[in-house]
Amino acid sequence: MSIGMKVKKEKILLIAFLSFFAYVLIHLSKIFFRLDKFPLFLFRYFVISIFIFYAFLKKDLTTWILLSIIIGIEFGIDYPKIAIELRFLSQIFLRLIKTIIAPILFSTLVVGIASHSNIKQLGNMGWKSLLYFEIVTTLALFIGLIAINISQAGVGIVMPSGIMEHQLPKVESKTWQDTIIHVFPENFIKSIYHGDVLPIVVFSVIFGISMVFLDEKKRRPILSFTESISEIMFKFTKIIMYFAPIGVGSAIAYTVGHMGLDILYNLFQLLLTLYIALFIFLIMVLFPIILWIKVPLRGFIKALMEPVSLAFATTSSESALPLLMENLEKLGVPRKIIAFVIPTGYSFNLDGTTLYLSLATVFVAQASGIPLSFSQQIFIGLTLILTSKGVAGVPRASLVILLATVSSFGLPNWPILAIIGIDELMDMARTTVNVIGNGLASCVIARSEGELDDEKMLDYIKKSDNG
Repeated sequence: MSIGMKVKKEKILLIAFLSFFAYVLIHLSKIFFRLDKFPLFLFRYFVISIFIFYAFLKKDLTTWILLSIIIGIEFGIDYPKIAIELRFLSQIFLRLIKTIIAPILFSTLVVGIASHSNIKQLGNMGWKSLLYFEIVTTLALFIGLIAINISQAGVGIVMPSGIMEHQLPKVESKTWQDTIIHVFPENFIKSIYHGDVLPIVVFSVIFGISMVFLDEKKRRPILSFTESISEIMFKFTKIIMYFAPIGVGSAIAYTVGHMGLDILYNLFQLLLTLYIALFIFLIMVLFPIILWIKVPLRGFIKALMEPVSLAFATTSSESALPLLMENLEKLGVPRKIIAFVIPTGYSFNLDGTTLYLSLATVFVAQASGIPLSFSQQIFIGLTLILTSKGVAGVPRASLVILLATVSSFGLPNWPILAIIGIDELMDMARTTVNVIGNGLASCVIARSEGELDDEKMLDYIKKSDNG
């Protein structure tokens, strides 16, 4: 790429952002400028056209995904009825992604375990991963509890009109024994059908370990087969990603068209509490970990940008999984570590979900006027750490977990009806943090095993700068 072309792109991007901020300022002071809707409508489309021009120059998937989010928001505002009908495009994209999950988890885990024949390393990765997951999710839990106790978002809440028309999802009560039993698959095909990540992981790990004990002649055909499946699924992912901007744009358009932007003003305090708490978690917990393991922030952001964009727009960690695994390998994390840590983290390392659930449960108690001591809140939070396992990949499954937790601790259900209105906006944030946390976890374990490829990482950053 020529220097002139790179400078040109940067100038266009700068103009686009300046135009965007100018529009925001004019929109906020539209009464002062005495502007009607039409000039603002034209200004919005002018700003979007600049971003489109930049995307054509950049020719980068991340840029197109981010552009599709902007266009989706605009389409949802201007044509809400059509935007709601476009939801099927995002559902097609999610279906395509879900077809990848089971084969890519099975193949990468089996190859990662059977090709190295190192059970001791697998055990080391196992206990290190679980220890790291529990430490980080516990910190997320406490940040959520502290944030909601400071903001008191549930105290004196005013229920939005018409909210009682919503129906709460049906929840089957589960004991902690049921939760643990669910981890172990009774039928591998059934686990694939239901998209249960953890049972798939358990089956794949045991399958891979079993292969280690076979002689080379019997192991080689299955290993070659799973290696081929793994490579095919990554190519499959690349093909599906061409559809990602359409899927992401339609998902955002549906959200805005269905809910409208006015929902931001309903329960704004609760929403703001969550976003601030998640931001504090990123800055005070995850950022120091990045510095500690000496991973360049620029490279980490580049690797996580596309998966995070997908997760944010679709509110599903599952949609980001294939691309997350691929980008982390480019960053320098060995595939065998990625194959073990990422899928395990999707069940045990739900930082954003844990923070949200602790915050939302106390919110329900505050809205109901039921005082909870901090020790009671901690006990509820520790219970949530267990009951939230395995909810990643399912949009708004956290709402079901919240309802089950509230019921089991004798709290009323009606405040959850208030949360439904903004749950999609909250789900975007917590899912994003889940993906970031799992991406970082694989880097932490790779560094602890002495297998993080710093040279490959630097090459990845250089290619990103030149691309």
